[in-house]
Formats: sequence, C-alpha cells, structure tokens
Amino acid sequence: MGDNDGKVYRSELTPVDFLRRSAYMFPEHEAVVHGDRRYSYKELEERVNRLASRLRDSGLEKGDRVAFLCPNIPPMLEAHFALPAAGVVLVAINTRLGKDEVSYILEHSKSKMLFADKELEHLADDVDVEKILIHDTGEAGDPYEDYLAEGSPEPIPSVLEDEEEVISINYTSGTTGRPKGVMYTHRGAYLCALGNVIEAAMDYETKYLWTLPMFHCNGWTYPWAVTAIAATHVCLRKVEAPRIWSLFESESITHYCAAPTVQIGIVNADEAKKLDIHVRAMIAGAPPSPTLLSQLTELNIDPVHIYGLTETYGPITTSAPRKEWENLEMDERAALMARQGNAFVTSDLARVVDDDGNDIERGGETMGEIVMHGNMVMKGYLDNEEATEEAFEGGWYHSGDVALWHEDGYIEIRDRSKDVIVSGGENISTIEVEQAIARHDSVLEAAVVAIPDEKWGERPKAFVTLKKGKEATEEDIITFCKERIARYKAPAAVDFVDELPKTSTGKIQKFVLREKEWSGRESQVN
Repeated sequence: MGDNDGKVYRSELTPVDFLRRSAYMFPEHEAVVHGDRRYSYKELEERVNRLASRLRDSGLEKGDRVAFLCPNIPPMLEAHFALPAAGVVLVAINTRLGKDEVSYILEHSKSKMLFADKELEHLADDVDVEKILIHDTGEAGDPYEDYLAEGSPEPIPSVLEDEEEVISINYTSGTTGRPKGVMYTHRGAYLCALGNVIEAAMDYETKYLWTLPMFHCNGWTYPWAVTAIAATHVCLRKVEAPRIWSLFESESITHYCAAPTVQIGIVNADEAKKLDIHVRAMIAGAPPSPTLLSQLTELNIDPVHIYGLTETYGPITTSAPRKEWENLEMDERAALMARQGNAFVTSDLARVVDDDGNDIERGGETMGEIVMHGNMVMKGYLDNEEATEEAFEGGWYHSGDVALWHEDGYIEIRDRSKDVIVSGGENISTIEVEQAIARHDSVLEAAVVAIPDEKWGERPKAFVTLKKGKEATEEDIITFCKERIARYKAPAAVDFVDELPKTSTGKIQKFVLREKEWSGRESQVN
C-alpha cells in the first residue's frame, strides 16, 4: 500500500521477476543442465545479472534491440531474463534462416548488437552490427563468457515503467512475403508463462527438455514458465531422437514440447520404448493425427494438444483432456484430444466466426475462422500499422484458420483458409484426409494439397513418406482412404517422397507442394 495519500502501489508484471523469486526461494535447486555443465538457480541468476549489467554499461538505451542467433544453449536462456532486466528488447532469430533473411531481420528490427553461436556467425557476416560470439564452452576464453565476466553479479535497478512495454520481437515465417516482427509485452509474457505452468501441469520437480526452439515464439514462453516454477531446464543443442531418448532416462525428463513432425521422429526412433515414468508432451505447430496421439500414449508419453500462432505468444488454446474420456476406446479418445480445444486459463475464450464476424453455429458442420483477443495476443507488428489493423479487424485477431465449433465449446481446425480444397462445390479438409492416411501402418507422414482437375476444379493429392522398411502403393493409400472417409475426399493421386518440405519449426510447407502442381495454371495459391 502507499503512504498517506491513499494511493495503491503495485509492481508491473514482468517474467524477469520469476528468476529473482526462484533464486531467492531455491538457490541450490538445479536450474540448468547442458552436457557436463550444471547451474543452480543462484548461479543462473548471477550469470543473468552479469549479462544485464554488462549490457547496461555498454551504452545501450532503454528500448534498444539486441539479437540472439543460437541453438537451445544456456546463453539463449539467459538472454530471456538479462535483456529485459537491462531494459532492452530481445530479438531471437531463427537459426535455420538464410543470410538474406537474417540480414533483413537485423536491419528491420534495428538491432544494436548480435550474440551469435560460432557455428552460425556466417549468417550475419555481411551485417554491420556489433557481434559477440558464443563458443558454448562455459569457460574463460569463450567470448561470451569473457563478456559476462566483465559484468556484476549483483542485480541492476529495473527501468520498467509500464508492463505493456515490449519485451521481445519474434518474426513470422514470411512464407507469403517479408517476415513481420511480432511484438510481445512484459505483461503478455508473464501471463502466458503462468498459463503454460498450469496447462502443462508443471511443478517444482519438473525436468523440462528443450526440444522446442527457444527462438520460436520465445520457446512458447517456456524459458519464463519453467523458471517460474523453479524447475530444471535441460538444454539440447540439436534435436536428435536418440539423444532425446537418452535424456528421457538419464535426466528423468517429465515435460517437453514439440511439433507433430518432431513427435513422429520420437515415436518411430529405434530407441523408442515404453517409459518407466510418464512424460507430458505438449504438441502444437500443426494438428496431430489421432494415430500419433495413440502412439505417444502407448509409450507412456501423455500428449496434450495445444494451439496458437506467433501472434499469440505460441499456444493460446488447449484440448485439455477430460476425465470422462478415459473410459473411451483409444481411437475415440485420441480423436477428441486432436481438437484444438479452447482458451488457456490466462486467456480470453476464442471464438469461431463467419465472414461478418458473428459466432457460427456450434455442433453442426458450419465452418468459420478462429479469432482471439486478450492478454495472450500480440501488441502488434513492428513498424507495420497497416498489417496490424488488418489482423485486428473488428477488435479480434484473425488467425486464418478454418474450424468447427463443437457443442462442448471445443474448437476443431479443419484447415488453413488457403489450404481448403473446393472440389465440385464441396469443401474438403486436407487435415481430415491427412489423418486418414496417417492411420495406414506403413505411413510415417503425409501432406495433402489441391491439384487442378478439369471436371471438379480441384482434387486432393497426397505426398507421403513411408516408415523405414515399410511399403505401400498409390492404390493402397487411395483404397485405404476410401474405406474410412467419403470417397470424394480420398486423394486422386499419391506421390511417395523421401522428405516433406518444412519450416524451421516443423510445419509442412504446403505452398511449396501446391506451387509445383499449379505451375502455369490459374489458381488461388498464396
């Protein structure tokens, strides 16, 4: 409370406070594991303080941007606390981008400094910006470690005045044009992190494995979420299924996050086996098939399907499993779990609306667009007022995802608006076809896109990768689908490929497949 003036004082919400509290309450608790390196929460806080004070002493001003280009290693985690503590904005750059894209992001964000892993420094060698290299040794002689050594282990005074100030800028994938800079706030990051703690059911004994890139939506805010509950961050420099299975056991992992494509690699690894303890896996990035959810469950990996976009700090809805589902057959239960559900406890409920912005009918076959607003939606696009206004038409963020709204309030995505196939006047959901194909025992992964058809306008075509040692023919796949979904929805053609084109975060790039099929033909591909 305030003094005699009667004014009520409150602190601004910022996830920086999570580290301060965890280091105070649990100073000796293991905070970070990275190979042979292990840091307690006291040590993590001291490293963060050193980086923050060194940045403050370097002449950076409040609101300046500093970029990080590195894998899931301790410096990337430290940046999520040190930079906002210093009053500067974190720009976490996708490590799988090309030089032109990295240069664009550095220039568009007006980043004053770049911290880059030594294996990635070549991606920014054409950009005139101060660079600090990270050798990832944790020892003196590493430029990053030497930079920290010049800072103070004591905390620096906060310069945060408003919790709606920008804490980070995350760039979209830019598949239809230049990537846009999505602005996150201290308040949004704080509430999203707490939402993840609740929805993932994390606690003080959690051991979180970093399979999800920290550069992607700030790791869905898990750098802050895991720290909020004083849990252990187990870093992973490279996502490899054998290494993941090894860490599951050696570090007693309890939680991880990953897109379906990464999960598919995990369940199909030679090392895969039923775990002795249950591991909770949060899945987002693309709708998981019921088949994948069943496979995870059989290995004692408990999947929770969550959904969101870069513009919503990552996940904003959860298909939270219900107790009554436990008595259902696995296929039926997995089909319910594969839906997108509805809002996190720290978010407003999402809606599904028609073209006029009105709620669609629940429980029917009517499809509409998912829209959201509230604390877990971005502040806007950096230096792009026109795109921001378009995205928030009517006061709600428009996702571009087409969905049904079930009677129980759960949302189920049927497609991206640009992916829906219109065949003879009928809408075909590519996701529905992909999920049918995924049930085939030989199929590892599938993507379905529209191809031109003289009679129907469009028809579905499937691109399929097979499991190691498995075989299937085009006729096998088409017949299999016709036995499980409406015949007109079955693919008209099937191509078997070694690998599907994907973004750096594991999303299949359907536009790449579509463009090849529609080359020289009139289409609505974008």
